[in-house]
Amino acid sequence: MANIRSAAKAARKAKRREAMNTARKSRVRSYVRKVEEAIASGDAKAAAEALRVAQPEIVRGANKRIMHKRAASRKVSRLTRRVKALSK
Repeated sequence: MANIRSAAKAARKAKRREAMNTARKSRVRSYVRKVEEAIASGDAKAAAEALRVAQPEIVRGANKRIMHKRAASRKVSRLTRRVKALSK
């Protein structure tokens, strides 16, 4: 445990930030999983809708530094390509 007040406060803030980041990361993973499940089921319309909802959430994760911006871009790109291939 921290002995100095400012260090104790910093530890509390870090704990809160960790909880928020964990929740954000979990939310991003859930949206990605929903898209992948829709793709696996073969339903092009559901997959497109899931991607439409997931894309801003993935980008938000990158903006909040939950994931690297290029990793987020790559993930959106690959999901989009898979959904597009499904609709053909």
